Parts: sequence; structure tokens; C-alpha cells
Amino acid sequence: MANRIKMALEESILVLWQQGRSYRGIARALRIHRDTVSRHVREALAARAASSPATGESRPAIVTAGTGDRDGPTPTIVTPGNDGGENSKPAIPTPGNCDGPSPRPAIVTVGNPGQKSKCEPLGAVIDGMLDSGLSAQRIYQDLVADYGFAGSYSSVKRFVRPRIASLPLPFRRMECLPGEEAQVDFGRGAAVVEADGRRWFPHVFRMVLSYSRKGYSEAIRREKTEPFIRCMENAFWHFGGVPKTVVIDNLRAAVSRADWYDPDLNPKVQSFCRHYGPVILPTRPYTPRHKGKIERGIGYVQDNGLKGKVFKSLAEQNQHLVTWEAQVADHRIHGTTRKQVRELFERERPFLLPLPASYFPCFQEGQRCVHRDAHVEVEKAYYSVPPEHVGRRVWVRWDSRTVRIYNLRFEQVAIHARIEAGRFSTQQAHLDSRKISGVEMGAEALIARAAKIGPKAGEWAKTMIGERGIEGVRVLLGLIALSRKHGSQEIDDACGLALSHSAFKLRTVRQLMERRTEQEQLDFLSEHPLIRDLAEYGELVPVSF
Repeated sequence: MANRIKMALEESILVLWQQGRSYRGIARALRIHRDTVSRHVREALAARAASSPATGESRPAIVTAGTGDRDGPTPTIVTPGNDGGENSKPAIPTPGNCDGPSPRPAIVTVGNPGQKSKCEPLGAVIDGMLDSGLSAQRIYQDLVADYGFAGSYSSVKRFVRPRIASLPLPFRRMECLPGEEAQVDFGRGAAVVEADGRRWFPHVFRMVLSYSRKGYSEAIRREKTEPFIRCMENAFWHFGGVPKTVVIDNLRAAVSRADWYDPDLNPKVQSFCRHYGPVILPTRPYTPRHKGKIERGIGYVQDNGLKGKVFKSLAEQNQHLVTWEAQVADHRIHGTTRKQVRELFERERPFLLPLPASYFPCFQEGQRCVHRDAHVEVEKAYYSVPPEHVGRRVWVRWDSRTVRIYNLRFEQVAIHARIEAGRFSTQQAHLDSRKISGVEMGAEALIARAAKIGPKAGEWAKTMIGERGIEGVRVLLGLIALSRKHGSQEIDDACGLALSHSAFKLRTVRQLMERRTEQEQLDFLSEHPLIRDLAEYGELVPVSF
């Protein structure tokens, strides 16, 4: 059964047919097939004939009879005495037979009672004009000039107002200056069948310069941060310069948190941008039209460059893409610019930012939690951080030589040389002073502390270390510990006496200090029964002259 069309379109067909338009002209104006126009004219005439009385009325019945021109049958009016025989004559001029003197009778459409807009019969025509972007004033002018519209401009405005409100706003097309922008996207590549028979599909990276449509394509295994950065770097060196902005979607390899107003980029991608100079601009989530130039670019690679091909390796597919870009994509006439891609790119090349002196350094990174011993683990080795970061998360970035540790504001808090797995790299500055033992301080620091007690104590400590070596470090700790119970002068005198006798035992210093304390505690008596007077001793000593 034939498809039915909307009532407004059907009325437009009949009104245009009344005005003498051909079936072909009506079909072209309403963007439908001319057989559809013919069918609805026949149905309208048949319905009119069925609703008119057969006899006794002067009202004519319209039926379709005979054959017409190439666009449809010739309708005739059958009235009493006009039965469609030889004496019957056409009552209405038809397309292709417009010489008859009789005007086309009005066709009354049957519908709901009530006043209709004069624009209603031409509703489909008006909708087509609205789709073309014409204003209400222009639509009114064309209706009067082309369709003999008898209504007013206000009638047209009232009719198109609800239709305009329901139409979506047209997209605004954005064009860029040379060197201003590049767009990036990923798609599915061609199949790779390896020697063992394993079949898999890589991802295809593509970057397109928005002005010239010059492209770069590369197949990769995974959409990870490191391959994404390497693909962008290869594209920049392929172009011989860097665009000022790079528009990407919110792929996880580059965007940590999608946000149209303030997105969070991967820190490694941020470092890449600082090295090369472009600005990364993610699109609004789920809005592919924000990078429309690359959306078709991916399809172009898939349909023109890779469709129907199978490769033995990823390297073979990438070599094919390089050749295809140079021999096919660069020489095509772009459908939008109507210029050769290679020609426009030569104009754009001088406007690209210059390349840096070196490639972006290859490194790895990730978040780590600081252990209770103020160390983080990187590939089974351990590196210290300041003690205030214990229990917090930090960013770690490492390459073959160094390990750099950053806080979450990406401020560097530590840097270490790479060490072997299973070893610890601990910096002295990262140790809390309360956790540093005296032995770890070293002999030099302990001798300096001993010298603060007194010069003799410092000399004794220095000489003692020279005599006893590393085992004398604990002796120095014991000497310093004496200052907690004894005065500095007392210790210094004992050290001076021990030094004069070359005594380098801590026990000797302690004993000298104890004896001195005992001597100070003795009370000397001036008279005692056992103590004789000095005069008596004088008598016993002979005086020789």
C-alpha cells in the first residue's frame, strides 16, 4: 500500500495543481516524487466525484478519465448531457494542455469546521523555505510572487512563528587561521595478522591541521598516555612545526577529569605541552561536533586508506599510512576548501610554532603513597621524601637516571639518582633530627660537640679518635653524655689530666673526676693527738752551720 503523507503536504499539492503547475514542477517544489503528486490529485478528484449527486444537480462531479500528458491524466467534468463521450470536452486546463478557456474549479478540502490560516494549504512549501533559512518577510514575498498568495504578511508571521521556535539553531561553522589549531582523534585501524595467526586491530591516531587539512596518521596498540604523547610528537616533527592549540576529546590518556570549564590534564601531558608550546583544549564531553574537522578525517583514513587491507605487523601498517598520506591524502582536492591539501599546507607551514631543540624526554610516572619510613617505592627500589609527607600521596616521575618526586601541586620535593632494586636511597635532609642517632652524626660532628665542653676535652677527643679509630665514636658519645651530670670545667680538667698520661679510656676520665670529687669533700684538721707540733720536728732536725 502506498505511503500516506501529511495533510498539509496534500493540500499544498492540490493548491499548486489548481494554480496550473505541472506534476513535475510540484514534485520539484515540494521535494517529492511526481507519481506521488499524480496519485493525490487523482484521489482528490475521485473523492469530490463521490461526494457530488449523480443527477438533478447543477454541481459538477469531477472524475478522472482518459489519458493526459506525460505528467498525468487529463481530468474532465461530467455533467448531465456530458457523459464523457466524443462530445465531452475538457473542463479544466491541465499541465501540458493549458489552452482551454475554462478556469480550474476550486477544490474544497473536507476537514474540521473552523477558520484556518490561509497559509495552511502551502504549509509544506513554507516548511521547505524555513529549512533553507528564509525569513518570514522573504517567505511572504516568494509566496505572493510564485504562488499567488492572497493572505497578509501577518498571517505568514503567525504561521511560521511556532515552526521557527521548534527548529534547532544551525551550527556555527568555525574556520581557523594558518597555524592556529590542530584536531586529534582515534579510530579503529586495519587488521594485523601475525605469524602465529593471531589477529588483532590496533588504534589509529590522526592529527589534522584545521586550516590546510594536512594530516598525520599512526597505528598504535593501546590508547595510553605514553603512546599518545609519542604520536603527537611524531606529528609535530612530520609537520615541521607546532600548532598553537590542539583540540582533543576527553580520552583517559590525556584528561584526568573531564570538565568543559576547568579540565584536569594528565601531568605528563602538561609537561609535554610546556616542552613543545601548544595548548591542549579538550572538547565538551559527548560533543563530537566541537572537533568536526577530525571526525570525518578518521573516517577518511578508515575508508580510503585502510579499508579491506590486512597487515603482517604494526610497523607495516604505519609504513603504509606514511605512503598513503604522501601520495593520496596530500594530493586530494578537499571538499570544503576546494584546494589541494599540499598547496594549502605549504602556505600554513611558516605560521607553525618552531620545534624545540630536542625531543620530549622519555620517562614514566605514577602516584605513590609515602610509607611510614618516609620512602616511596619505584620499581622495587626505595627513595626518601621529607618526613612531613608520610602517609600522603605524591607523584613520582622516573627515567633511566633520576627519580623525581612531586607533591600533588606538582612541586618537586625530592630528587634521587636511580638505584638497583632492593636498595634504599635516603637523604640526610629527609631524616627527622629526633630520629638521627649519635653514631650517624659521624666522628667530626661529635668532636666538634666535645670541643664545646672545653679545649682540653676537644683535644682529648681528637687524639682519642686518632688512636682508637671507629670504635672511639661511642667513647665520644659517652664523653658528651657526662655533660648532663657534671660541669664543663670538671670534665675539661679530667680530660687534660688523662691526655697528659696518654690515657684514652672513658673509664679513666670518669675515675679522675670521681677522685677529684672525693678530695674536695675531705676536711683537713689543724690539731689532732696524732699530729705533732711543728716545733717538735724542729728540735729533732740538727742544725748545721
